[in-house]
Amino acid sequence: MPITNYKNMFHEISQSRFLKIQVIVLYIITYIDWVILPFVTKLEGAYLPVYMISIYMLIGALDGFVQPLFKHTRIYNIYLFAIILDIVQIMSYMFYQWSAVVFTYVILSIFTIQGITFEIVRVHTVDFMHGEGVGLKDYLMIRSFVISLAILGGGLSAIVFDYFGMDLKWLFYYLSLLGMIGIALQITLYRKFKKRIQTSDVVIEKDRREIFEKIRE
Repeated sequence: MPITNYKNMFHEISQSRFLKIQVIVLYIITYIDWVILPFVTKLEGAYLPVYMISIYMLIGALDGFVQPLFKHTRIYNIYLFAIILDIVQIMSYMFYQWSAVVFTYVILSIFTIQGITFEIVRVHTVDFMHGEGVGLKDYLMIRSFVISLAILGGGLSAIVFDYFGMDLKWLFYYLSLLGMIGIALQITLYRKFKKRIQTSDVVIEKDRREIFEKIRE
């Protein structure tokens, strides 16, 4: 049955520790964004002119143009940037009570950069698929499934929070807690990718040295 494809794909992902953590991180960050996005959209209509909203949309669509600039960037450095971005997002929640306008601009900027960053990570992850025993098609399907699940969960959560009139202060506390969990997992990914790449660099350098020595002989 086609439904068994999901079972097989999740089994493959579960065999790779760093891909499993990556998928969990993707779910948490996407869920957080889609919980807060409806509330930010409401603020957009109240505070932002149409041309500014359009500018953010246009910048978000530039990921295809931006990705080649980071072709040779190490994936652990991208995760380091994502960690910093998530910390800034958590800190931005404090801006809401000070200025809703500033908060709206800051959070939209973070969402836009975050979307581009995740696309860059997706492309760079392809380099690590061969040694993980996970098919690229399966990984991309799982990734799409997790994103859809996170959007669905985030959207439904936003509906429930709004229906019960949840104070944004408590919503930000909830999202900050989830964000810190996401940051902790991203730090784990940062360390794993960095260790793997540095180990590979040592092996490559050793092989080059051995080849050079053989040529000299």
